[in-house]
Amino acid sequence: MSSYSSTNSTLPCRILIVNGVNLGQLGTREVDIYGCVSFEEYLQQLRTDYPDVEFDYVQEDDETRLAHHIAQAEGYEGIVLNAGAYTHTSVVLADAVRATSCPVMEVHISNLFGREQYRRTSPLAGACRGLIAGLGLESYRLAVEFFRKEFSKKNQLL
Repeated sequence: MSSYSSTNSTLPCRILIVNGVNLGQLGTREVDIYGCVSFEEYLQQLRTDYPDVEFDYVQEDDETRLAHHIAQAEGYEGIVLNAGAYTHTSVVLADAVRATSCPVMEVHISNLFGREQYRRTSPLAGACRGLIAGLGLESYRLAVEFFRKEFSKKNQLL
């Protein structure tokens, strides 16, 4: 558990995790690429490992609703976004990322650049704070670590 030197250390670090199309099938879909752990199992581990972080989670296959969740997010230290296949095609999601006041970290379980050519493009990448890919579910953990550090820095300045 992190200790913050802020005068208002009761504020939780809030992170929204947004998973897109087909990521609701983690643990059963293409386990050779995505592994055999469901995201709900992994999220429970994140909550255990980071009791100082308040996690909200959305998994959405519909592009319009996914964009709405992103664009309407408020009060989060960051959004961890794995848009799934929409990563490679969705200007709508890129616009939603630009519309939110929260910083967004794009994450991917697989290494996009080691896969098919069409997966090597992301309209989201330029709208996001950064991109983490190819490290399995640990890509999410690295994004959480980044936002926790940013939260800690911000609270030290208060």
